Amino acid sequence: MSDARDDPETFWIEPELRAIMPLDGFRVSKSLAKTIRQDRFVVTADTAFARVIATCAESQADRLDTWINADIEEAFCRLHEQGHAHSIECWVEGRLVGGLYGLALGRAFFGESMFSRETDASKVALAWLVARLRLGGFALLDCQFMTEHLASLGAVEMTQAAYLKLLNAALAKAVHASSGLASSAAAGEGSGGNWGALDGVLSSVSAAVGSSEDVFSKASSSPGKRILQALTQTS
Repeated sequence: MSDARDDPETFWIEPELRAIMPLDGFRVSKSLAKTIRQDRFVVTADTAFARVIATCAESQADRLDTWINADIEEAFCRLHEQGHAHSIECWVEGRLVGGLYGLALGRAFFGESMFSRETDASKVALAWLVARLRLGGFALLDCQFMTEHLASLGAVEMTQAAYLKLLNAALAKAVHASSGLASSAAAGEGSGGNWGALDGVLSSVSAAVGSSEDVFSKASSSPGKRILQALTQTS
């Protein structure tokens, strides 16, 4: 992190209490479910990574400065080019109105930052992220620090010791760099999380992989409805 957008110094922080989002505990309110079901936003992945991180770094009326400096921004753009960092984008009539970005390692995803320029845009982006991680066999969504926004969606806090146990388990398998939207849906047992598994599901029900076929066997063609089913399907 950095102390300010224009601060050249970058430092590491290890929270005493770590926030995570249980992938089977994402909380979808009736109003959020309606927004997702109606496909109010066009949601994409890895189509505007640089714009997402740049927008996350912008100052806002309620947040005059951010922790994302130029070095962090450049580093994550390189990680994205290498297939390690990913973004989720929400669009309305071609305008980028919400999104998030983070880093994928093994079966863990480390959420870095999110933004919203329309009501519920960041919530929808997070819902799509959770669905993508669930279908891709991920085991951990690290949110780093707890906020009221995250808590309302089901995030929980834990000690660093408890977090490290989850992290070690998520990283115990071989780490594979995914290739964004071109990722193979046939990640073998023992591999890292498959970031691209959701894309095959959304492109065609017949292309669903493994257990995903059961999740979406009766789904309509609405992307939002498929996301809701992925979020509510029990293992």
